[in-house]
Amino acid sequence: MIFAAGLGTRLHPYTANCPKALVKIGQFTLLEIALKKMQRLQVKRVVVNVHHHAGQIIDFLKKHQSRSFEIVVSDETDQLLDTGGGLRKAASLFTEKLPILIYNADVLTSANLNQLLQMHENEKNMATLMVQNRNASRFLLFDDNNELCGWQNPKTGEEKWVTHEQDNIIKLGFNGIQIVDYTILDLIQQTGAFPIIPEYLRIAAKHRIAAWQNWQGSWFDIGTPDKLKTAENYFLSCSPDERDNFF
Repeated sequence: MIFAAGLGTRLHPYTANCPKALVKIGQFTLLEIALKKMQRLQVKRVVVNVHHHAGQIIDFLKKHQSRSFEIVVSDETDQLLDTGGGLRKAASLFTEKLPILIYNADVLTSANLNQLLQMHENEKNMATLMVQNRNASRFLLFDDNNELCGWQNPKTGEEKWVTHEQDNIIKLGFNGIQIVDYTILDLIQQTGAFPIIPEYLRIAAKHRIAAWQNWQGSWFDIGTPDKLKTAENYFLSCSPDERDNFF
């Protein structure tokens, strides 16, 4: 599932008349880069949620149909549902029993996501989250077993724990890429519009949600004009072979 429904408020003026997913890095839109990555991973069905300038994304998808996979739209034009609500609304569109790779359209990475899929399968995790030791507005907290144990907002001091506060935790920023087991859809309890992380904290009390932090490569958040320019400059400075790793 590609999350492409966001308002892109922080990315103005680029998103005033264009959805964030169709902002370009070089000659490629972020959504096109994400679709190419799905093709390389041999995904057979891609679910794309839409809200902000939904018609533009739908038209784009019609022009970028692939013989390799089916593209299905999860329409959130009536209400933007956030990550948790968006995943829950799209539940009927996923192939039953297969794991679900969730990819934020506003990130760019050269990391090999096959390794994420392999770790998820080998460890039989309920969810496996791509994370990084970096500055972040919020942190996911992991214990010595690499399992999710809490969440922290360093600006407000707010913390949430899976069971109780723990020592020797690792604070990591979430990179907007994850894979979840199909059965997690039955474990999600909230309805309407809601973020997925609070649900993960509740689910982690009984199921393993793990960090994928030993990946190699580059990662960029395309959240603001400055971050977009930084990512684009890096992307364009890469050799053709290095650039290919982003797809």
